[in-house]
Amino acid sequence: MIRRMSAPSFSCSVKTDYLAEQSDPARGVYAYAYTIVISNSGDVPAQLIGRHWLISDAAGHTEEVRGLGVVGHQPLLRPGERFEYTSWTRLATPHGRMRGTFFCITEDAHWFEAPIPAFELGQAHALH
Repeated sequence: MIRRMSAPSFSCSVKTDYLAEQSDPARGVYAYAYTIVISNSGDVPAQLIGRHWLISDAAGHTEEVRGLGVVGHQPLLRPGERFEYTSWTRLATPHGRMRGTFFCITEDAHWFEAPIPAFELGQAHALH
């Protein structure tokens, strides 16, 4: 009997928003919310265990963030399921960029990484 290898895969989409009420441009504080949708686009159940973010501002400063789960959750996603969450970050410049990786594991204990493509943080009128 030949056993077909299962393929784990998560895909991510991102939406960002400038948080004017949490920002103070006169003090160099710019706050942004980001909403991530994680979808299990593979054919096996898998759990998001941890995250790694690189958050860069326009001045070249990069902050590295690592941790377990996302917003207090470590969601188990079956094929076709998705998980959505919103978090936020602050920058010292009006715009910046984030990219990262989710660390995941299948039900049969195979680790894999789900890359989060780079996305821009900035006020809509400041990006054009």
